Amino acid sequence: MWRAWMIYNPRTAIVGLHVFLAVLAFTIHFILLSTDTYNWLDGPNAASTAQLTSN
Repeated sequence: MWRAWMIYNPRTAIVGLHVFLAVLAFTIHFILLSTDTYNWLDGPNAASTAQLTSN
């Protein structure tokens, strides 16, 4: 394992890992926000109530 850290700078590897995980987390959360079931900002069944109020 120490040979791998001789090739890669540990600070760069850790920063890269954190950036990757942050982008992954934002992507997953925005995908969930775009669904009707898991949108926690508008609440459950927001699409059905929006259709009822538009008529």
